[in-house]
Amino acid sequence: MSNLPTLPLASWIDALVKWLTQFEGFFNGVTAFIGGIVNIFQAIFDFLPIPVFIILIVGSTWYLTRKTKKYGLLIFELLGLLLIWNLGYWRDMTQTLTLVLTSSLIALVIGVPLGIWMAKKDTVAAIVKPLLDFMQTMPAFVYLIPAVAFFGIGMVPGVVASVIFAMPPTVRMTNLGIRDVDASLIEASNSFGATSWQQLIKVQLPLAKNTIMAGINQSMMLSLSMVVIAAMIGAMGLGTKVYFAVGRNDAGNGFTAGIAIVILAIILDRMTQALNQRKR
Repeated sequence: MSNLPTLPLASWIDALVKWLTQFEGFFNGVTAFIGGIVNIFQAIFDFLPIPVFIILIVGSTWYLTRKTKKYGLLIFELLGLLLIWNLGYWRDMTQTLTLVLTSSLIALVIGVPLGIWMAKKDTVAAIVKPLLDFMQTMPAFVYLIPAVAFFGIGMVPGVVASVIFAMPPTVRMTNLGIRDVDASLIEASNSFGATSWQQLIKVQLPLAKNTIMAGINQSMMLSLSMVVIAAMIGAMGLGTKVYFAVGRNDAGNGFTAGIAIVILAIILDRMTQALNQRKR
């Protein structure tokens, strides 16, 4: 039995990437745009004195959770941030926070409208869902190759790879939240002469807020899980410390940087959850 010819899939993908690199002006524009967002976040974090930053985080959490009186979370945030400062990881932590916030912001800006479009059009949902499955199941390391080819080395390709990996939950949960709005409420708004835009803004989005926020929370956590992988292509932050520690077989520094990532993850997770629960 003769062997079947090998499908030249790798060659096709290489040809596609090579063809896309011809649009250097477009990718340079995207790089400048994302780089500008990164620089703004980082400038704000660098401008704030560390004690003021800690007070702002703890104070914001207290404001969001003051009705539930979660004092344990406030104590954890205070001690966790002081530990990061004491270990000398503060700037690395703010760089990681910059990457996560930039990725989450872009995922929000793209993901929510796309999720709304999916909820409104079944044809769009049928096309986008397989793409979301592909984005979530493809190993995250694979995203680094085209990210470097199109955007070079540094924070920007790390942000791009994080957005691709982290955006699907925001899209899926927005689609789910809009679709789960009670049909009787839609009919009631129609009876009052509401337009499709008014239904979306005043009925569907407010009722789907909790579901959408849950998707944003998941996207933020997935973005944070990418920081070590993004360090392989020059994204600075706590992930770089972990990556270097692995290369040097330095368990101590790797573990302490990992603790800092865990502290940041818990703080971001609890704050977004509190923001979601506050106006229920």
